[in-house]
Amino acid sequence: MGIGQLAAAADLPVRTIRFYCDHGILESQRSSGGHRVFDADIAIGHVVLIRRLRALGLGLPVIADVLHDQRSLGEAVAVQCAELDVELATLAWRRASLRAIESAPPKQRAARLALLAAAQDGHAAHEELVRFWRSILGAMGPKHFDGYLAMSVPEPPASPDPTDVLAYAELTDIVTRPRSKAAVWEQIWKTQLGQIRDQRGFLTDLARVCLNVLPLVTQGVQPHPGSELDAFVAAHATARKQHDSPHFRGRLLQEARYADPNTSRYWALTAELLGTPATVGHAHHWLCQALNYSVHLKR
Repeated sequence: MGIGQLAAAADLPVRTIRFYCDHGILESQRSSGGHRVFDADIAIGHVVLIRRLRALGLGLPVIADVLHDQRSLGEAVAVQCAELDVELATLAWRRASLRAIESAPPKQRAARLALLAAAQDGHAAHEELVRFWRSILGAMGPKHFDGYLAMSVPEPPASPDPTDVLAYAELTDIVTRPRSKAAVWEQIWKTQLGQIRDQRGFLTDLARVCLNVLPLVTQGVQPHPGSELDAFVAAHATARKQHDSPHFRGRLLQEARYADPNTSRYWALTAELLGTPATVGHAHHWLCQALNYSVHLKR
């Protein structure tokens, strides 16, 4: 079968058949006169498959892999589905952002637009949040760090509404503010208390204490001295090779008194996006309040 016959049988322009050949998608041979010729049964079947896959949006490189048995049809379709999922998520995010601007009072639209610029893409915004926490908790082991992220960095909603996008944009804006990293760093590490040699061990102990306190915070139990606070103080004291004492608790309290409004807002937004009443940030704040009560009670 010549190229003109194949084009007629497939109801395609000759230039399209020639394009497929030139790009290695469709195989042909040359006649003695130098013209392209095709195995009729194979070529027509391949052209029909190409048209059907193209109609579904598959790219030519993927189609070529299917025709050359380098990738199964199921694998090719799975790749296309994954790409569509990403595209749909991007479009949903963009639509929610536009609606967030549209729904704002006219005088607030410019400010809202500026805020949304911090999170134009949900995936990129999520990566920004992950980088922020990795810069602070890099010493934490991968398993514990992933667990911490699950409770501290909300995944971008797959089908966001304007409220979701605004909350996520504000989260991203917070972590990019100059003072945010320093504030969170000081709250966790409390560097004025002394050097911590085993940073991974300290973070593991601190995370364990916060997780144990989280149910109390969720239940609305008021901060109070007890085993949870003792474990919190012990984590800081042990990390610095010191002992729990009234003097150490007093110094720890001095380091814990500073409350950064940006950090507080971060945890409020995180709880909102995760759909939970409390986060590890709230648990840490509960422990600091319990410490304050303990120190002043002994006085």
